[in-house]
Amino acid sequence: MLKKVAILANGGDVSGFNAVIRAIIKTAENNNVECYGFIDGYRGLLNNDIIRLCTSANGNAIGILPKGGSIIGSSTNANVFNYPVEENGKTVYKDLSDKCVENIKKNEIDCLFTLGGDGTQKSARDFSLKGINVIGVPKTIDNDVACTEITFGYNTAVSVAADALDRLHTTGETHHRIMVLEVMGRYAGWIALESAIAGGADVALIPEIPYDINKAAEKILNRKALGKEFSVVVVAEGAMPINGSISIKNVRNNGNGVDNNKLGGAGEKVAQQLQELTGLEARCTVLGYMQRGGTPTAYDRVLSTKYGAKAMQLALEGKFNTLAVIKNGRLDSVPLEDVVGENKVIGAVSGNTPESNLKRVNMDDDLVKTARSIGINLGD
Repeated sequence: MLKKVAILANGGDVSGFNAVIRAIIKTAENNNVECYGFIDGYRGLLNNDIIRLCTSANGNAIGILPKGGSIIGSSTNANVFNYPVEENGKTVYKDLSDKCVENIKKNEIDCLFTLGGDGTQKSARDFSLKGINVIGVPKTIDNDVACTEITFGYNTAVSVAADALDRLHTTGETHHRIMVLEVMGRYAGWIALESAIAGGADVALIPEIPYDINKAAEKILNRKALGKEFSVVVVAEGAMPINGSISIKNVRNNGNGVDNNKLGGAGEKVAQQLQELTGLEARCTVLGYMQRGGTPTAYDRVLSTKYGAKAMQLALEGKFNTLAVIKNGRLDSVPLEDVVGENKVIGAVSGNTPESNLKRVNMDDDLVKTARSIGINLGD
């Protein structure tokens, strides 16, 4: 019998965090289970920073369905299996996961819900090997978590990007410019590709297809020859040229096991090259954190609620160490081991490794076929 469950939100914020939290709480309450939250993700778990969550008259989980962000915060790059500690004036990295296990047992938590992306779920799998009952919920605007068709937060990010493209379209048309929009997505091109289709872009450059800038320029010049003296280009932050590399803004020092590369600059690079090759003025807009925040779309509210309710149901059924997923359009679950794939090393949580089981855009995907059918140039 479950008595207490706890939630942690980890990684970059997304619209839909609170909807998942609310659904878990409400389903727990309907089954006489107490619900708690660890503040600021795995960091809160390490520091035992925990609060009771409830939807009673004066509860802290009332009215949060349309609210962006997370009422229990979130941490990024908090790898408790390789955590920075100051010793003798120097930073060393230690495995502090046993402290987290101790906190879970001290609070008598029967199941821990981990809301996050590939790195979050990798740590969840590692905690399951230490005997903790864990259930994951796939969160990321990048839509790159393995074994599920869609992650919560993604639809809102695409909607924000599509709205930005609508606005850039009118400016480009008025001033006869190439308008470049750089979007997030890390090493997967889902946001770039889907927003390009929704926003009527002419070119979409994604990480899965190393691009030839001359092909993109040719598309723009062909439009110009037809009297269309403007173009709209979407560039994923992880896009790279043929025989080139991704654009890295800076390299952080957050320890081993996490992705220390901060991407940035891909859009500006493409804009400069297209201006030189076409003779048209080019401007780059980096959408950045606009994609992460604010009110979730109705789609994400429903999806998040479905995920949260499903996760709690899995806990009630004793189906631990799993990830709630959408498979063939329906709620389901898969073992966390399947999500991790070949990334077996304890403490290695980065998604940017050959062993990681990231879901990237496949060339047989309907989005790719649709983009090509309607004439969107993919840089190849």
